[in-house]
Amino acid sequence: MSEKINIGIIGAAGYTGGELIRLLLNHPNVELKLVHSKSNAGKLLSDVHGDLVGETDLKFDGPELNFDSLDALFLCFGHGESKRFVSEHQIPSSIKIIDLANDFRLSADSSDGGRKFVYGLPELNRELIKKSDTVANPGCFATTIQLGLLPLAQAGLLNRVYTTGITGSTGAGQSLSTTSHFSWRSNNIQAYKTLTHQHLGEIHQSLHQLQDSFPDLSDKKLENAQISFVPWRGDFTRGIFISSQIETKKSLSEIEELFFRFYDDHPFTHISKEPIALKQVVNTNKCLIQLEQTGSMLVVHSVADNLLKGASGQAVQNMNLMFGFEETAGLKLKANYF
Repeated sequence: MSEKINIGIIGAAGYTGGELIRLLLNHPNVELKLVHSKSNAGKLLSDVHGDLVGETDLKFDGPELNFDSLDALFLCFGHGESKRFVSEHQIPSSIKIIDLANDFRLSADSSDGGRKFVYGLPELNRELIKKSDTVANPGCFATTIQLGLLPLAQAGLLNRVYTTGITGSTGAGQSLSTTSHFSWRSNNIQAYKTLTHQHLGEIHQSLHQLQDSFPDLSDKKLENAQISFVPWRGDFTRGIFISSQIETKKSLSEIEELFFRFYDDHPFTHISKEPIALKQVVNTNKCLIQLEQTGSMLVVHSVADNLLKGASGQAVQNMNLMFGFEETAGLKLKANYF
């Protein structure tokens, strides 16, 4: 498919909306037709997203929304607002929807009354995404944890998983809070939402899809979780570093072969035999994975940019699949390595 499609972004003033604008302005198959923000209507995009100075003269659209010319719509709301928006607006069925909140990620919540959302992790559901008109984009922690565990689930090797992960301040969104201020974050880390993080449900759902014995938490009872997840707030701006630990009788070489085979035809997830670092993935749509083993204990390290592969980049990847574009279109980005 070579023609251009018309795109709208709702809730475009935040971090994920800003990243989408940057990506789509440079996408070879896209025209930005609607860029909406309630609080910034009439302002230049560059008044809010300063890095867009000289890139575009587009302005934020106001409350009067016209969907008629659109082919796809990205929803960049805070969690809980997407369902309300969809219910309050008559969005033509011809328009494909990609939601970046958690409103439609769980199978029990995946319908908007007329359309069923597919969980948008391409490494798991690529063929379903290609045929879907509505996609629920995964969470950032969920993406990075799952990509480190999917090959093990497919092989039926998952048991109790102990996971720790640290994320940058952009993971908290653009609204200010005590823990997102520079003076709090600088030279500081903190555990939060210990064992109760909101992404656990979608992680279990995906792993259950590949390994029946893994509970899908459809009853939403966290005491049934087989993943013990402790997230951390880090003193940097973007990126996620995950370390997941499981027990296995398989050798490291056998496990590595599972991972290389699973991700062989996926362009953004790569296995490294050398230690990995955040700087290798920040400002890219990549996830890097490294495996280490001592005795029967396997540790899977995975890193990704929370705003790209963990949010807006993956949303564009899903758009590419939904419209039959090259999966990497608009996403060949350079890491900020220095």
